[in-house]
Amino acid sequence: MIVHNLSEENSILNQFIAELRDVSVQKDSMRFRRNIERIGEILSYEMSKTLEFSSKKITTPLAEMEVKTHDNNIVLCSVLRAGVPLHNGLLNYFDAAENAFISAYRHHKENPETFEIVVEYLACPDLNNKTLILADPMLATGQSLVATYKALQPFGTAKNLHIFAVIGAKEGVEYLEKHLPKDAHLWIATVDDKLNDKGYIVPGLGDAGDLAFGEKLQN
Repeated sequence: MIVHNLSEENSILNQFIAELRDVSVQKDSMRFRRNIERIGEILSYEMSKTLEFSSKKITTPLAEMEVKTHDNNIVLCSVLRAGVPLHNGLLNYFDAAENAFISAYRHHKENPETFEIVVEYLACPDLNNKTLILADPMLATGQSLVATYKALQPFGTAKNLHIFAVIGAKEGVEYLEKHLPKDAHLWIATVDDKLNDKGYIVPGLGDAGDLAFGEKLQN
């Protein structure tokens, strides 16, 4: 897997990451969602440089001219619910893309420190010969993204696979490297050093879904 860690270079991206992490700023859920959306836009722009382009002729009010546009058929697939703001950022740039959504969450058994990934909802178009982008803001253990990738396989074989994430842990990145195709690309805003005993990223930012949309209802 080819890893693109955008925090390794100085850019406005780092400001958005800092605001996502800062407890005094992340209390504003609208700003939290917007920052994830803006990071999605930046990741999309950087990833777009790897797409296939060809020339086509257009007509302006004054003349005809040739421009280069990308030829990829893109499918955006986000992991609900935290993935929604990130998905919106991708759609701002890939506005002609098809869309897929999946719910993949941790189900804790008797031991709160162990869990399995449960997929309950999935809507997806045909993936054959398309460019698939899987989006999930938090790359912790990597198990949710791998489960998502496997759940999508009945819908066809994508030509290219790209993973988009905001914050990840080294352990999660390594897990993806072991379980996803070698030619897959990971586009990530920043990578933290570790996970805690419950599998959450440290220093991380907390629960992205709760910060974006409020605390989950308890059964």
